[in-house]
Amino acid sequence: MHLSLVLLLLLSAATAESPAERCIRAARAAIEAQPEEHAHHNDLALALARRARETASGEHYEEAFQALERSRELAPDNYGARRVEVWLLLGQHEFARALEAARELNREAPDDSMVYGFLVDACVELGLYAEAEEACQWMLDLRPGAVPGLTRAAYLRELFGDPEGAAELLVSAYGMLPASEVEDRAWVLTHLAALHLALETPAGLALAEQALDQALALFPDYHYALEQQAAVRLRQGQSAEAVRLLRRRFELAPHPENLFDLALALQRSGRAGEAAPLLVEFERSARAEMENADNANGELIRFYLEPEWSALRPPGRGPAEALCIAEREVARRGSGELRLLLARAQIANGRGAEARATAAGLLASGLRTAPVLELAAELGLDPEAAPKPGSSDATEGA
Repeated sequence: MHLSLVLLLLLSAATAESPAERCIRAARAAIEAQPEEHAHHNDLALALARRARETASGEHYEEAFQALERSRELAPDNYGARRVEVWLLLGQHEFARALEAARELNREAPDDSMVYGFLVDACVELGLYAEAEEACQWMLDLRPGAVPGLTRAAYLRELFGDPEGAAELLVSAYGMLPASEVEDRAWVLTHLAALHLALETPAGLALAEQALDQALALFPDYHYALEQQAAVRLRQGQSAEAVRLLRRRFELAPHPENLFDLALALQRSGRAGEAAPLLVEFERSARAEMENADNANGELIRFYLEPEWSALRPPGRGPAEALCIAEREVARRGSGELRLLLARAQIANGRGAEARATAAGLLASGLRTAPVLELAAELGLDPEAAPKPGSSDATEGA
């Protein structure tokens, strides 16, 4: 291929707009043409929220809320602005507020499928799995085969112990996405890769690698895909490459939780000396945002529970501090992931009976992920004796 053509292709790839950037540009052009039309400002806010997911940058949320404020100035209490606001609250991890707002919208417009999606998202993060399943079923009933319902049903199937069914739904969702929606397609491929990787089989590893190669070809430097690709490289014994990928991810999205993952990869690759200062910096930055809705408290709990890192922690910040943070976070959110960490903190603090109760609650809510089953086995609990989620298209195979 001629050198000038190669350079032209590279320049085109570097300057190509993402789906969110195209929507932002279109919304701004519409606002310029019709500045008093409130719906255009709602469109801009939604496009900025999509850009926030593409880049993991919170700055886009700030601008999105400004767009919604202008929309409300033009049309107070308009439904579209309230609908987009729920999306923004979910993106900022304000799950309780998002749930309250979504329930209100659902009462006003019970045929709005996407509002049921917001209910699923908020309920999962708050540990309200029965309500999440019911909302997801409404999505599937209102718009059978629509991508938002399929992806949420896939996540619920994963949580309830059906990774194969989850993968089937994601494959279906991927096939329905337009070719132009490269970030959505990369997102689905990344989550499909995570499901394959969790199988811990050679075939699953190969499928995960294939899906991530496709995701990064569609959306280069996609921060979600870099995380999963690093996990693949660690599984393959390519620790140096895993570190490179996670370092790149942290450059793109410099959040404390991403720094923690980078430090962990360095330590696993035998580079504890390089990991140590990063873990110290992680603790400092994570504690600075402990009270924020969007925080790294889950990683902070893990940091305080690991005996190997005791020398890196200030006095008094160990398992007891981990338990304190876990109790506070579960009271605020109550997701299965946080309750798992709470159980681990309870065990580390010699509170076995409380840990058994926490684990029993996880099983009773229907969760059957590998970490939940591992915890149940460790505590002598029988998952088969616990109630399972109700039957629905969202949680049972067709």
